Amino acid sequence: MLLISPHPRIYSKRISNMSSLLNDPKLDILLKRLHANSDTQIQEVNNYFAERRQKGTLDLEKPYDDELHLFLSDKMVALDRDKGEFCYQLCRSIGATRVVEAGTSFGVSTMYLAAAVRDNQVDKGVVIGTENEPTKVKVALQNFEEAGLNDFIDLREGDLRQTLKEVAGPVDFMLIDIWEVALPALELISSVLRPGAIVVCDNTTTAADAYKGYFEFVNDPKNRFCTMTVPFRGGFELTVRF
Repeated sequence: MLLISPHPRIYSKRISNMSSLLNDPKLDILLKRLHANSDTQIQEVNNYFAERRQKGTLDLEKPYDDELHLFLSDKMVALDRDKGEFCYQLCRSIGATRVVEAGTSFGVSTMYLAAAVRDNQVDKGVVIGTENEPTKVKVALQNFEEAGLNDFIDLREGDLRQTLKEVAGPVDFMLIDIWEVALPALELISSVLRPGAIVVCDNTTTAADAYKGYFEFVNDPKNRFCTMTVPFRGGFELTVRF
């Protein structure tokens, strides 16, 4: 998800001369269009969070309130392209075949993950995604159809505290892109992460207050993780199960 932070000036459009890593022209065209659509929402989302912070009505340590849920219900807020490509590379490098994504939204980041699973050439590879907003699920499924990645994605609609209760392991890779329930998501999947599995979590620097419990969990030695913050915009936590 694009950086959603309590701080003003939280968004800036990424400018890059990087060519696509995906070697899939059809998918690349689709992703470029979706990233462009996401970029058009940047200022609106930026202004919303700045205004609520100024009014003192935003507390990232608490669950989303009704106003915030309503505002975000039609927002794409996609994972930045460089982060998506980074996730693709990580999944390719570890030969990921079972991937979990918490916070699918319109499915932009999901398609980077699914492309990696596809390109790892495993017959039964899958990305298990979860999204609580029905309208976003509908659009995500349409995007997966257009990309030709349906066979590699299991999208579950509903609260992830229910949809991720039954996930068979071993899981190789997990992307967490929703601060409200980041900790419950990791707690549910932790037991099926294989040794060497990678977990990445977005916006852990600028939305650090929202991730206090998450950081306590990954830094607790009994949970068998080592973690570091990768300096992408907003902070991108990379955690490895040992």
